[in-house]
Amino acid sequence: MNKVKHILFTIASFLISLPVWAQAKQRFPKPEFETGYLQPPTSQTAPRALFLEYLDVTVLILVLGLVTYFALKKRSRSGIFWTSIFSLLYFGFYREGCICSIGAIQNVALAIFDPAYTLPLTALLFFLIPLGVALFFGRTFCAGVCPLGAIQDLVAFRPIELPKWLQKVLGIIPYIYLSLAILYAVTKSDFIICRYDPFVGIFRFDAEFQMLLLGGLFLLVGVFVARPYCRFFCPYGVLLGWMSTFSKKHLTITPKECIQCKLCANSCPFGAIAEPVKETGNRRTDVKRFIVYLMFIPLWMGLGGLAVSMLHVPLSKMNPTVSLADELIKHPELKQNPDHIDARTFMQSGKSMDQLVVEAKEIQSQFYWGGWIIGAFLGLVIGLTLVKLSSHRSREDYQPDKTNCLSCGRCMDYCPVKINT
Repeated sequence: MNKVKHILFTIASFLISLPVWAQAKQRFPKPEFETGYLQPPTSQTAPRALFLEYLDVTVLILVLGLVTYFALKKRSRSGIFWTSIFSLLYFGFYREGCICSIGAIQNVALAIFDPAYTLPLTALLFFLIPLGVALFFGRTFCAGVCPLGAIQDLVAFRPIELPKWLQKVLGIIPYIYLSLAILYAVTKSDFIICRYDPFVGIFRFDAEFQMLLLGGLFLLVGVFVARPYCRFFCPYGVLLGWMSTFSKKHLTITPKECIQCKLCANSCPFGAIAEPVKETGNRRTDVKRFIVYLMFIPLWMGLGGLAVSMLHVPLSKMNPTVSLADELIKHPELKQNPDHIDARTFMQSGKSMDQLVVEAKEIQSQFYWGGWIIGAFLGLVIGLTLVKLSSHRSREDYQPDKTNCLSCGRCMDYCPVKINT
């Protein structure tokens, strides 16, 4: 009973004092939320930017069609050359080397292995359209559309033909570059094609000294070795070569019968003219050599896979996660360094060092298995190259090598046989 009285007394006291609290002066001022700060309006990408992207695709299709017409129908070297000048000005200096069919390899590779990555439609079109054209008409993209090829073509004043064996050895480099570009893209490490593009800095007038030096060296070498980047580095050239090999309506040297003058072979600075070949007369020996080289392909693939997989640790150092883990393990004091942006970002992420090490090891595992795939692929390339060298198909006339021919039109320009003769 006393407890009930106590509760009623407390409630009555509260009700009596309520008006007094309401009239009392507020001890602390109300919080002030008006600071004078005005939130800037939300900016959105202008519709014209998207329009320009599809304008690039339209220009690509038109220029590809024009170059293909000049190469196959009109047979005009001058037409191809002046179209390449337009491509250099538009895709090179105006669009600053981007968007780029060569760099699109990385976007497509990442989209295949990472469903969360959104592949821009324009990048996909820039990747597929030149390949589709090469499948039917040869590498006309290289002839007069690619700005990287156009800028090298301008400096080819005194080109010399490299020895065949040296061309074969250097021809392995684009396969290595293509493999590494895909590996670094799918592991989300880097887009090395874009990072080490030797000419994009020239197109944009803002490259670092090292990249300007690299681009200058390529152009200097290009005076004597025609299109060194296209022939011995370009990863997209590998894919174009594969497509062009099956092209039915490829550029031809002469519109009529070949008169064996050899002017086409002398005029080609790329060594892309296949000379006439007669039967050796010892077919059994050729077949035996062909079978032996063919049987060695699995060995080449195994050795290649083993060799590249052993390099997975140094190759993975370009991945930012692996690089950061390695750096913090060797120098733990960097965790407290406010000037080290990567270390500071990691510390603010809330992750532990053990979690970072686990992520780095997972990425290194991806490089290990990727190394096996890359090595096996390179071993296959070497094996097939040897097989091709061991086989001799009879050929009566000078013909363009569909895989390596850039469809530049120099050979048909020098050919004395004309349509009206």
